[in-house]
Amino acid sequence: MLTDALRKFDSEIADAIQKEVERQEYKLELIASENFVSTNVLSAMGSQLTNKYAEGYPGKRYYGGCEFVDVAEDLARERAKKLFGCDHVNVQPHSGTQANMGVYFAVLKPGDTIMGMNLSHGGHLTHGSPVSISGTYFKVVSYGVNPATELLDYDELGRLAREHRPKLIVCGASAYSRDIDFKKFRETADEVGAMVMADIAHPAGLVATGLHTSPVPYCEFVTTTTHKTLRGPRGGMIMCREQFAKQIDKAIFPGTQGGPLMHVIAAKAVAFKEDLEPAYKDYCRQIVANSRALAATLAKRGFRIVNGGTDTHLFLVDLTDKGITGKDAEEALGRAGITVNKNTIPRETRSPFVTSGIRVGTPALTTRGMKESQMHSIGGWMADVLSNLADTTMQEKVKRDVRTLCEGFPIYRNS
Repeated sequence: MLTDALRKFDSEIADAIQKEVERQEYKLELIASENFVSTNVLSAMGSQLTNKYAEGYPGKRYYGGCEFVDVAEDLARERAKKLFGCDHVNVQPHSGTQANMGVYFAVLKPGDTIMGMNLSHGGHLTHGSPVSISGTYFKVVSYGVNPATELLDYDELGRLAREHRPKLIVCGASAYSRDIDFKKFRETADEVGAMVMADIAHPAGLVATGLHTSPVPYCEFVTTTTHKTLRGPRGGMIMCREQFAKQIDKAIFPGTQGGPLMHVIAAKAVAFKEDLEPAYKDYCRQIVANSRALAATLAKRGFRIVNGGTDTHLFLVDLTDKGITGKDAEEALGRAGITVNKNTIPRETRSPFVTSGIRVGTPALTTRGMKESQMHSIGGWMADVLSNLADTTMQEKVKRDVRTLCEGFPIYRNS
């Protein structure tokens, strides 16, 4: 938290932090990748554990004085295993991307064939995009959604796998709103002798609470971020079967990272303890209820929801028939105090910097305590703004309404 000492010593940074705190407090955060951590998580992240270098793993470090950070990392690993029911966990990846790179480094060689979801269909950069290492070092075969239903095309997945015989099939998405059938990925992989990695960075909290199918029984590797629906600090994590534990650990350190961020790992442990509480499942149920309510409100106002709806914390809105771009929509909503991100959609015709859609997510608003009635109001405001992007008077009115709503659901102001 911002201290008086920092304000006095570095007013420029203090001012930037204060303005960001105010942005979070008084605007509506609908970016699906973002959430608000608890003050307990903040405390761990701001602790003196940041001072400790701890290359290696608990009980096998390259530095002395690690006896207490070992406790923190062991707690994080054990709590994560309990949360997801997996054999082995590595909590050191600095991000979801680092977690994915760790798996690739552990079991692939440059030139190997991987399969991943098409970015415009909802995949992620690290699933084989040509601008990522994943799309540069490996031969990539992309699968996607059925053009008619916009649901994952498992038949096409199988056909492509039989044709290209990948070494690794990557499943999971960053902008696909439906439950994923990981069993079908396992069956396809077994047919062609491939391994499976599930990237559940987005629905991890829903997976942990049984509200989304778990990939753990079906996949050799499961990666995730620890923020988003898990509501922890920004970071990554790898889960794997016991037979791959040593390979994964070596791939992270010394393979792709140096010293772990022990203050962040401690904060992960705190978040996992929160996630094991019964109230967390209620929270995740509300995330999905809010997502469906918000999507339904926008659909009622004439906006097309990609994938036909949502089973998760997020959904995409196709703006093609409205004659506006995702970039224009993001900027107009931003002026009205509503933060979303532009996003590509299936059959995208525009640049990723422009796009034909927006992505909307409800984890952060749900953390604030908002429920379906607030989603209906927010959906109405979004529709008002998107229906007339040039109406600055409308945007100012919505901005005032947003501020009033936010004042009733404080994040840190009463902490």
